[in-house]
Amino acid sequence: MSPATIRTIQPADNQSLAIIIRNALAEFGANKPGTVYYDATTDALYDLFQQPGSIYYVAEENGQLIGGAGIYPSPGLPPATCELVKMYLSPIARGKGIGRTLIEKALQFASETGYRQVYLETMPELRKAMLVYEKFGFRYLDGPLGNTGHFGCGIWMLKSL
Repeated sequence: MSPATIRTIQPADNQSLAIIIRNALAEFGANKPGTVYYDATTDALYDLFQQPGSIYYVAEENGQLIGGAGIYPSPGLPPATCELVKMYLSPIARGKGIGRTLIEKALQFASETGYRQVYLETMPELRKAMLVYEKFGFRYLDGPLGNTGHFGCGIWMLKSL
C-alpha cells in the first residue's frame, strides 16, 4: 500500500469529505444537533475554505480520500486565534499517523499565517481524538471561545503556538 498523500482540498473532494465526517460522527454516537453533522457547510468544504486565513488539507491513499483537517478563522475568536476544524479520518486511516500528519500541517500553516493560538471544539464521544490533541499541547478550557454555532460540542481546547 502506498503512503498517504496530503494535499489541499479541491472542489471534487466535497462529497467524499462530507461522507467521511458524517460517518465518523455517527460511528462514535456524536451525530447530534449543534455539530458539523448538521452543518450545511459540511457539504461545501471547498467553498468554505476559500476564506482568507483558512486552509483544509486532505489525506488521500490509492486515489481515495481517507480524511482531512483544516484551519479556519472562526467568528468571534480572540485576535490571532484560529480554529482547528473538521479533523476526521475514515476507519482505514486511523492508527497510521495520518491524523498526526494532518494536525502538524494545519498547525504549521497557522503558525506561518501569523496565528498565535489554535482553538478547537470537540465532544466526549471523541475521546481518542482528545488524547491526540493533548499530545499536541492543547489544554482544556472552561467554556467556548468565539461563535462557531456548534452548541453540541461540550469540550473546548486551546494551544499556544
